[in-house]
Amino acid sequence: MVLSMNKKNLFPSPPGSICHLLLLLVIIPLRTLGLVRLPPNVTIPAVFVFGDSIMDTGNNNNNLKTEARCNFPPYGEDLEGGGMPTGRFSNGKVPSDFVGIKQLLPPYLDPNLQPTDLVTGVCFASGGAGYDPLTSKLASAIHFDSQIEMFKDYIGKLRGVVGEERAEYIIENSLYLVVMGSNDISNTYFLSHVRQLEYDVPAYTDLLLRLASTYFKEIYELGARRIGVFSTPPIGCVPFQRTVAGGITRHCVDKINDACKLFNAKLPNALDSLNRNLPDSRFVFIDVYNPLLDVIVNYPKYGYKIEDRGCCGTGKIEVTFLCTQLQPTCPNVLDHVFWDSFHPTQSVYKKLVASVLQKYIQPLSV
Repeated sequence: MVLSMNKKNLFPSPPGSICHLLLLLVIIPLRTLGLVRLPPNVTIPAVFVFGDSIMDTGNNNNNLKTEARCNFPPYGEDLEGGGMPTGRFSNGKVPSDFVGIKQLLPPYLDPNLQPTDLVTGVCFASGGAGYDPLTSKLASAIHFDSQIEMFKDYIGKLRGVVGEERAEYIIENSLYLVVMGSNDISNTYFLSHVRQLEYDVPAYTDLLLRLASTYFKEIYELGARRIGVFSTPPIGCVPFQRTVAGGITRHCVDKINDACKLFNAKLPNALDSLNRNLPDSRFVFIDVYNPLLDVIVNYPKYGYKIEDRGCCGTGKIEVTFLCTQLQPTCPNVLDHVFWDSFHPTQSVYKKLVASVLQKYIQPLSV
């Protein structure tokens, strides 16, 4: 559910210096996206992100119905500029920030969002969201439908800031990233068992693909063309799942990883179908399953010492409201692959974004 906002306070008339900055943002072509170098003769004016807690940069701060919030210490303790908790499910930056044009990609529901922020992109992601509407309902998260409604609202505001023609250019030439599916498989199917009453794993992954394709079409119809869709990660290997379903040895949970692999195997064909049927569309499958699994399995190669426990508390179960200042954190977060029992550390995100997205930026740019 999208929260109502006071639009007058959200977008006051910008002073002269802000207007000058806005003009620069409108006319200067951008050749890099965070850690990613763009191909020659390619410019991407803005980045937009739809998704879940992997990408949420603070939208859930303003969604008081959900417990999937982390706008309190120790979250954000390593974030640049003072280590303040911002609602990012990490000790610092999340992938949205490493991909974005700005140092930090602002959440769309930030009450302090400025007109200049609109020009280079925003984040619509919400921790706990999924392709399956039931997933977002169970977590009281902002569902994909509502994230798209936020995007529609954004387009109207952007037109008011830069005009119709420039807004159309920004929408059509920007980069869109979608990161969902983990909560559907992990929480809605295996943890709550609700969908197991209706579907086996192959049928449920088919349902997710049908729902996802519908949402992708809606984004396309609003003007998006460069759309990168992330695979689901190996969520059977996150510390929480190891603790709950990994046995005494806390090994990776094969049945969960197998469901992720099945969904990931089907996703490229669904995106290819969209590319064939939607003119000028560039839907690109982005594999994060294998790169993250390699970090987890071969963690010493990447400079880590602990791969099966998060840095917060015991590292085995703590996440969101269980990961607070009342829980101690590890002596050195750089030793850990995971920050809490679900989410990787800033260090891991940085490594993955640099290598993974550079691989896929060319097909997203043509």
